[in-house]
Amino acid sequence: MTTTQKLLDSEQRVKIFKALADETRLEIIRTLYNHDKEMNCGEVGHHCEMSKSNTSYHFRTLREANLIKVRKEAQTKYMKINLDTFQTYLPGFLDTL
Repeated sequence: MTTTQKLLDSEQRVKIFKALADETRLEIIRTLYNHDKEMNCGEVGHHCEMSKSNTSYHFRTLREANLIKVRKEAQTKYMKINLDTFQTYLPGFLDTL
């Protein structure tokens, strides 16, 4: 692995840990993992008892850390866990939720 690759890898790890350092975002990840399906913002917000604006803020942070994948259909955004990121950087983490 080159120095540049190591630096990018370290930056990704920092984004991941910052994103997961918040209880609300952990609850979102837990909800998505436990439901094991793609969910829209409203569904996740309902399960986590959060407002739409609050969920959007947290989804952006999780997406920027590459922890979730987002798909937009018309006006609705659907998200699911990005298993590749968890398997690469945090193997076994999801099983602890």
